[in-house]
Order: sequence, then structure tokens, then C-alpha cells
Amino acid sequence: MRFVIARNALQKELAFVQGIVERKNTIPVLANILIESAGENSIRISGTDLDVTIRCDTDADEISSQGAICVQARKLFDIARLLPDAPVSFRREENEWVTVECNRSKFRLPGISKDTFPELPGFKSTPLKLPASLVKLLIDRTIFAITQEEGRYTLSGAKFEIDKQNVKMVTTDGHRLAFVSTNDFVKDLKGEGLDVLIPRKTLSELTKLSADFEGEISLGADENHVYFQIGSRLLISRMLSGQFPNYEMVMPKNNDRSAVFDTLALNQAVKRVALMADDRSHAVRLHLSKEQLLISSQNAEEGEARETIGTDFAGEDTEIGFNAQYLQDFLNVVGSEKVAFEFKDGNSQAQLRPVSEEKHDYRYVIMPMRL
Repeated sequence: MRFVIARNALQKELAFVQGIVERKNTIPVLANILIESAGENSIRISGTDLDVTIRCDTDADEISSQGAICVQARKLFDIARLLPDAPVSFRREENEWVTVECNRSKFRLPGISKDTFPELPGFKSTPLKLPASLVKLLIDRTIFAITQEEGRYTLSGAKFEIDKQNVKMVTTDGHRLAFVSTNDFVKDLKGEGLDVLIPRKTLSELTKLSADFEGEISLGADENHVYFQIGSRLLISRMLSGQFPNYEMVMPKNNDRSAVFDTLALNQAVKRVALMADDRSHAVRLHLSKEQLLISSQNAEEGEARETIGTDFAGEDTEIGFNAQYLQDFLNVVGSEKVAFEFKDGNSQAQLRPVSEEKHDYRYVIMPMRL
């Protein structure tokens, strides 16, 4: 195989693919990427860890000989980052060695046979499409609530549902739950929709792939995999198996007390007070009284902090404790000037949501802490 490609195009695609390649893996082939011709003037770069696969198609300046090469992902990416902005030529030689040249730079890399690279699943065309902006919004507003505990398998991803009424994404770690739903993009939905559990790593890679993409993302699934076509890039992921918790049972239905806050003021106050919170619990105390919220924290070794902000609350005084980081995770992404804090008492789960006219139903349920 011989081809020439612009250095910037090469580096851009390698950055996407090498992110999922396992450098410390018991299967050595997974540290490699597959580069193969995908037409007269395009190449395809693929990488996988067997759970997540990324396949990127990009234009080549010239392909003088069709074929495939398989080389170490990280080393090639490091080389591409440091090359000058000039055409880069690749040539496969005997025993799978690969020569890479750019201006006066020349590298020889050991390769492996294409036949040893894992066979990748294919993606069949689907009528299921969503705007990339919506997919990014769903992920940004929920991914932080996915559990970090390895043993909680069914909570280590997001429940993603699409039907003729709504698009939903739900995540939880057992202490909090993030829920987003919208019906603004499903009017023309054809087919059976989607109901899958998507791993955290897949969501992170999908965010990267769609960061600068403004079109529609095609989605699909089979028995074991979920597929996302983002322009010329394809993301394939194994789905999580098992039963996601019945999240509707967790959503509070009797939170009849509420207060509205300025989002920025609340977020900044929580950040400042959290500086004096316990390093392990990150606990802050919220004391609601008439038209005022007092946020406080204390640390036996480092001191204490207190700050008040205004609110429209007019009920009885209430005290409730939360993990400050959990509050900040929501406030950092909610995207509205005002947020509503809805609760029943100081011992039951509370709900936060944006106060706005947007068409998305965004709710964040959080369990209180014992003070």
C-alpha cells in the first residue's frame, strides 16, 4: 500500500481513533490501528478495544497502491503531531514494515498483518437520525451522574430511549439521577426506535466526535451493538446488558415546597463554601428561610465558611445537606438563568430543574446527606 495524505487531516483522524486504543492491553493487536484504502482517493482509519470501535474515512492526496497497513496507534499519533505542515507519505514494505516520510523526516515502523486485526461490525443504514446538537445536550446534562464504581455494571452507562413520543437519556449512580427528555425531534420518526444502555466511554467518545459536527447523527442498533454515524466517522459500541433501575420510581412526586435561585449566584456560592467542606464527604449545609438561603460548611482542621443568597422561598425554615460536587455538576451544565429547587423536607430526595421556556424536560434528583 502507498498513499499520501495531508498532515493535518492525518493528525485529526488519528486523535479520534487513538483515544479508544488500549495501550496497556493483554491483547497486543489492540494497541494498533488499521489504515486501509476506502476508494480511489480516501482512506479508512480504524481502532478498537473490542468494546468500542471508531472508524474514520478521510480524503487522501494520492493513493498509488491499494491495500492496508496496521501499526501502533500511539507512536504514529506522536509522530504526526510533530511533523511539519506538509504531505505525509506511507509505504508498506516487506514483513509488514511501514515507512512514513514528510519533508526531510523519515520513520520506519514495525507493522502487523491486517488479518490479525479484529473483524469490525458493519453498520446498516437506518432512518433514525437526531441533530448532533441534541445528542451533545443529552450527554452533557447526564454523563456526570454515571457511577464510577466498577461493580455496578448496569449503572456504568446511560439509558437511551427513542420512540414516537420522546427522546430520553437517564443516568444514575444510586445517590443522584439525571433525566433529560424532549419531544421536539421525533415527529418524523420511522422504524421501531431505540432502547439501549450505552457505556460511559462510548458517550465520551461520541462527545469528541460530534464536537464540531453540525449535521444529523444516524443511529442504529443490533442485538449487541449500538452505532452512531457522525458524518464520515462511525462509532460502534457494545451495549451494556442487564436491567436499568426503574427510574420513574425515583422521581419525586410529592415535593410541594420550592425555591428559585439565580443559577450563577448559587453555583459560585456553593463553590466558595465547598472550599471548607470535608475532603471526603464534600458536605455543605443549606438552610432555607424567608427569602434567603444560607450555605455553610465546616472542617475540624481547616475552618468553616458561610454565604447567603436571595430566593423567593416563603415557607417554614428547612435545613438539608448535600454533596457540594453533586450540586456543582448540575449547575455547571443546566444552561438557564434560574433554577428551581423542589423538596418535601430535609430527609427526602430533592429535585432541581431549569426555570426556562426550553422544550427539554431536564430534572436532577439528588439524595440528601445526614448532617
